[in-house]
Amino acid sequence: MGTSARAAGAARSGSGLAATLIARDEARCIVRCLESIAPWVDRIVVLDTGSRDGTPELARGCGAQVHQFDWPGDFSAARNRVLDLADADWNLILDADEWIESGGELLRGWCQGGARLGRICVHSAFDAGQPLPEGGGEAAGRSWLTRVLPRGVRFRGRVHEQAISPLPRERIVLHVGHDGYLDAQLAGKRGRNLPLLLADLQDHPGDPYIAYQLGKETEGAGRPGEACDWYDQALAQTPTSATWFHELLVRQLHCLGQAGRTDDALALANANIDAGRDSPDFYFTLGNLALDRAMADPAQAIDNWLPLAVSAWERCLEIGERPELEGSVHGRGSHLAQHNLDVVRQQMALLGG
Repeated sequence: MGTSARAAGAARSGSGLAATLIARDEARCIVRCLESIAPWVDRIVVLDTGSRDGTPELARGCGAQVHQFDWPGDFSAARNRVLDLADADWNLILDADEWIESGGELLRGWCQGGARLGRICVHSAFDAGQPLPEGGGEAAGRSWLTRVLPRGVRFRGRVHEQAISPLPRERIVLHVGHDGYLDAQLAGKRGRNLPLLLADLQDHPGDPYIAYQLGKETEGAGRPGEACDWYDQALAQTPTSATWFHELLVRQLHCLGQAGRTDDALALANANIDAGRDSPDFYFTLGNLALDRAMADPAQAIDNWLPLAVSAWERCLEIGERPELEGSVHGRGSHLAQHNLDVVRQQMALLGG
């Protein structure tokens, strides 16, 4: 059965596998997204929240069902509305600035394996100079996000919404590209998320996940001191078993360094050595902190801080890449660590260390 015939049958029965998206003014990327999805699902349902750039027409041209919805200021409300419209046994949730890179052929078989939620690997590109991709050049952060849902599961949260379900969550070898964090795309989104997160925090005081997201938002806005305060609140209540703990810890270490609180960062790293033992991201950031300390304390640089930086980056190479770690950045277990090692070893040689 061809894709169009399979989609028509699934649409009539209200079953099958649907891809659902919410979109607004995504003409730049909507076709790329939908063409990457179409071979692997029965139908695509797009909820447009007020586009003025032809997004709905482009989506229909790709075979998607397109519905209109006034933007409610709540991503969960929009996600849940499009899930209702899809009326599918299984739902793949993507954003328009994402696209399937590999693993789409595995999706249908995975959905036949019983009731659970699927976590896919989203590779987000970052421009040089942004907080996350230390080491220079464009980097990609990897996040395992719950994006494959069985019928009946819904989202909660005005922004950075989470699927709420007691069902187990399982990783799928489905890799998705994402370019929404590049500078050109971020320009139109700045300032959007902060008031939504603060409103969520009013509804759920003390929620560590919301504090963690507020830290990410203020870090991205170039306010590392404020981000440190949010990350402190999140770390105080986040168990090490939480899926976001790894990224939270690494981000706090980085932000403390950026805020000039290197000693606090080194103390936090020392207190979490066990949690970071097998993380190249943890040791990469520790190496950067040691380098910062060496520049601030040149008298101890050769005997103390530079050897610590070298040993940390060597540990990155020993561990290697760990793409399964939440928020892991490609290169910290390989070429980014090697680059830093080469530069610092040259400097140590010149200094006679």
